[in-house]
Amino acid sequence: MMVKVRNTSVAITPTLASTPAAIIAGVDEVGRGALFGPVVAGAVILDASTSADLATLGVTDSKRLTAPRREALVPQIKSQARAYALGLATVHEIDRLNILQASLLAMRRAICRLSVAPELCLVDGNQRIPDLAVPQQTVVKGDQVDVAIAAASILAKVWRDALIVRLDRRYPGYDLASNKGYGSARHREAIARLGRSPQHRQSFKVAQQLSLLPEPGRSH
Repeated sequence: MMVKVRNTSVAITPTLASTPAAIIAGVDEVGRGALFGPVVAGAVILDASTSADLATLGVTDSKRLTAPRREALVPQIKSQARAYALGLATVHEIDRLNILQASLLAMRRAICRLSVAPELCLVDGNQRIPDLAVPQQTVVKGDQVDVAIAAASILAKVWRDALIVRLDRRYPGYDLASNKGYGSARHREAIARLGRSPQHRQSFKVAQQLSLLPEPGRSH
């Protein structure tokens, strides 16, 4: 059954979120504001009963949860979800497309990888996903009001954090295991001192500004 929705950003109503005949995917991304690494999106399809169960377990906006709590919820989400998938956009795609378009691309890739085709996608934020062959509805602060969107944010956040920790061993000196690629003071200082690695976003202004600082041992 196709669900018709308006092409506007609205809050989810209980009727929409719990429509039993509709296959609804919640979609969210993480890493949009980072200086390093890809942007990662999650897509999760839940039944009404599992949505209620996960809400009881504490599934909510990933930013409101501690890292151990997010990690503990991942097996619960995966075991109870009807389908889930991740998608990403690389640093090169971020620099080529811009971060907004790369984030939307990662979301579309996550949706396309779902093993169950959704009839409606609830997309966190106020930007529609281009070229998506599925009805979609944007939901401002959706990870705070819809369990499937929140679950998608948790899966994406935990997976991306683990990736950045692994990349910290490949690109030491930037404190990545701690900052997860975001612009902490130690991270910015390391960029000024070491320059940018291949996984740093070249198009981000802060990185561009830092790269103008003198290299160690050199003066202008």
